[in-house]
Amino acid sequence: MRDRTPRVIPFPASPAPAADARILFRDLALTRDGTRVIDGLTMALCPTGISAVMGPNGAGKSVLLRIAAGLVAPDAGRVILPLPMRGRVGIVFQSPVLLRRTLRGNLTHALKLARVPRADRARRLDELIALGSLLPLAERPARRLSGGEAQRLAIVRALAANPALLLLDEPTAHLDPASTQGVEALVQRIARAGTKVVIVSHDPGQIARLAVEVAFLHHGRACEVTPMPGFLSAPASAEARAYLKGTILL
Repeated sequence: MRDRTPRVIPFPASPAPAADARILFRDLALTRDGTRVIDGLTMALCPTGISAVMGPNGAGKSVLLRIAAGLVAPDAGRVILPLPMRGRVGIVFQSPVLLRRTLRGNLTHALKLARVPRADRARRLDELIALGSLLPLAERPARRLSGGEAQRLAIVRALAANPALLLLDEPTAHLDPASTQGVEALVQRIARAGTKVVIVSHDPGQIARLAVEVAFLHHGRACEVTPMPGFLSAPASAEARAYLKGTILL
């Protein structure tokens, strides 16, 4: 059945990244409290579709997303984004913080902060609510939403600023299967509409359903970046093979 959910229409419009462009992480390093959290990390991600970042706890996945979003400055190295993504990065954390307003009020506030022209806000608001399949909940207080509903709201709220790159940090970590399915469907719609998505996940099943490629991190380094089917069937690195087998990596 055809997906009739409205596309998120970017404004102002911007060109898609060139097919040979890459999201580059070059020699990133970050030390916190004497621990090397990111340790000379270098890798490249494709500029379209959904890329997944996997690895054991403490591998540096969440910190890497914060560096990419500009929320944390590395001690060394840099992130180089394709030109259409520069200054247009959104991030959603594992536990969303919602305002004490209705669902509609949260999105309206985000559109104002994003300086969306007043004449465009009503249309954009309707698009975001429809994209998240949230119309029946539009007048509900945001803090009374279920976990899956709140996460879908947080994701479409991040789209208010029209990011070309959307970073998701374990958005389904604490959700039941039905709620996870709703979030995954939303992420797929966003990617099909042209927004690049990078998602941190521990779930191989989710990676198989969503990702075109997988970056595996261990001890703050990128062990491999591999197309998704190959990663799950025959990962290139010993660290990834151990991780997928359930071996604890120290």
